[in-house]
Amino acid sequence: MKLDLILRGANIITLEPERPTASSVGVLNGRIVGFDEELDGCTATRVEQLEGATVVPGFIDAHCHTTWWGLGLSAVDLEPARGMEELYALLEAEVERLADDPGAWVKGTGFNHKHHGGAFPDIDRLDAITGDRPLYLRHVSGHSSITNTATLGLAGVFAPGFEDPEGGAVLRTANGSPTGVVEESAQALIQNLLLPYSIPQIVKALDDATTRYAAEGITSFTEAGIGGGWIGHSPIEVQAYLSAHRAGRLRARAQLMPALDALHPISANAADMHGKGTGRGLDLGAIAGFGNEWVSLGPVKVFMDGSLLGATAAVTEDYCGHPHNTGYLLEGPQAYRDKVSEAYRAGWPIALHAIGDAAIDLALDIIGHCQDQYGRNCLPNRIEHFGIARPDQVERAAAAGIAVTPQAAFIGPLGDQFAELVGPEREGWLYRGRSLVDAGVLVAGSSDLPVADNNVRRGMQSWVDRTTENGLILGGAGEGLTPEEALRTYTEWAAMATGTDGDRGTLRAGKLADFVVLSGSPLTAPDIGALDVVATLLGGTFSYEQHAKTPALLPNGDNK
Repeated sequence: MKLDLILRGANIITLEPERPTASSVGVLNGRIVGFDEELDGCTATRVEQLEGATVVPGFIDAHCHTTWWGLGLSAVDLEPARGMEELYALLEAEVERLADDPGAWVKGTGFNHKHHGGAFPDIDRLDAITGDRPLYLRHVSGHSSITNTATLGLAGVFAPGFEDPEGGAVLRTANGSPTGVVEESAQALIQNLLLPYSIPQIVKALDDATTRYAAEGITSFTEAGIGGGWIGHSPIEVQAYLSAHRAGRLRARAQLMPALDALHPISANAADMHGKGTGRGLDLGAIAGFGNEWVSLGPVKVFMDGSLLGATAAVTEDYCGHPHNTGYLLEGPQAYRDKVSEAYRAGWPIALHAIGDAAIDLALDIIGHCQDQYGRNCLPNRIEHFGIARPDQVERAAAAGIAVTPQAAFIGPLGDQFAELVGPEREGWLYRGRSLVDAGVLVAGSSDLPVADNNVRRGMQSWVDRTTENGLILGGAGEGLTPEEALRTYTEWAAMATGTDGDRGTLRAGKLADFVVLSGSPLTAPDIGALDVVATLLGGTFSYEQHAKTPALLPNGDNK
């Protein structure tokens, strides 16, 4: 029998109990056909000798923002700036670069106030640098932005009777003057000046982003919010993913979470939608699971609270150093109950963004009610981030069968800030690991890119050692996972949480031939983050090879 590909001489970690390891794997028509002795007598169009390199299932990033990140790759990277003068210098250089394009925006990403003594840029200085040119700087959390007076004027902030939108704010000084910082849903005031992005713009962003995904070993991802709200980029965003795939410019499999704001009231036969006849969804009855192995719809994404870095995540006790500040929900509790229930009974599983423990309480209540009233939908219900979780909430999530996506990738670069904000009594609740696994909660690995980078190997190491930049072991050593568990968060468990485990997450005959070739074993490496991605394969086709000049292009949809 002639196959498309055989990989030989490898240390293959399948994560399957019946055959946990192998040295050879064969691929035909994009799927695994067998291992080792099952390949006796087979030839292949391409045979690769891996000389002891390790092969693991393709990595799955279960919560990221691909279009946002891809669009931001052309923006000024503010992360390296240390001190405001360095940041201002970066912006001055960008204004000079754009001198021949007077209408162009100045855009920046990756700002973190920790690099500037906790301060934010001064709006007067920003105005002096940018003049009438529009400005849009993204905070690393994604939950606040920084702009200038000219842009606030375009957004209508100075119009008579202007009021902050529900679930957000234009921050002001004591005398009422805007500081230039806009947080949470108020960011839409700025983003609406740029939206909607065109399909070609989004396709390029996906091309740029997923080319880099392939270099990190990522073969599948879940886009955490499209089509609406302040997280979406176009009301026809799905078309961009389909266009990118057809053009061979989508180098990872995409599951797309529609934002709740992209759904609208729908009516059908009185017997439908659990006998209500009404719900909240998309036209033609498309729901989660619609699509194919390359582009499909996932659960509905619902923002419930803000960010921990911005102290806007809804908590039950004050943030340290912020008396009388417990964050806030972006809408009232009853509005969430009503809208989410309408979407759920229309067939949508739900993914609720809940970072603070007060938001997690509401998320648990809503999911519990929906499951009790209407049963389970086609994919697992999820709580995104589960950032500050009390012990009782861990037990409730386990009992309800809820999947969670806490970002281990946050621990290194952001963990010290988190710990300072919640204090020692709550530090053990932050982005849990071991306590979730021991309780039986399904834990999916994710980056929340661009909040943290998507170096999965570094994320896995953070699951194991939980060490912050300043050497704090977040939550104590008892919250660390084993290397095998860390690997499973980005493979098997992420596949289960996204409802794709029939095809992905482990390696066995019949599953998609999505592999990562690593320079060593993540089960035994002293530092998983130090391993190299040697190659990435999607359906048995190389999407990345370490020594190639450019990542390999994937076949288009007509060839799959």
